[in-house]
Amino acid sequence: MAHALTRFLNVTDRLRFVFGPATRLDPDAPVVHKHDEFEQASDEDLSHFEVETDSEGHHYAVRREDLNK
Repeated sequence: MAHALTRFLNVTDRLRFVFGPATRLDPDAPVVHKHDEFEQASDEDLSHFEVETDSEGHHYAVRREDLNK
């Protein structure tokens, strides 16, 4: 087990030498949420569905058009 750990640490040391140290961000900083074109298109696609829950607690999506029939 110690051999595997030492080997892993050697690999990570080499990767850090090539790519630089890992970026350490502030975990308490708020997440910046940007609305790009892809996200707007996804929201538009998902707006046609409604989430339903059955008697056993399973969630599934139903087209809004099918609910109105």
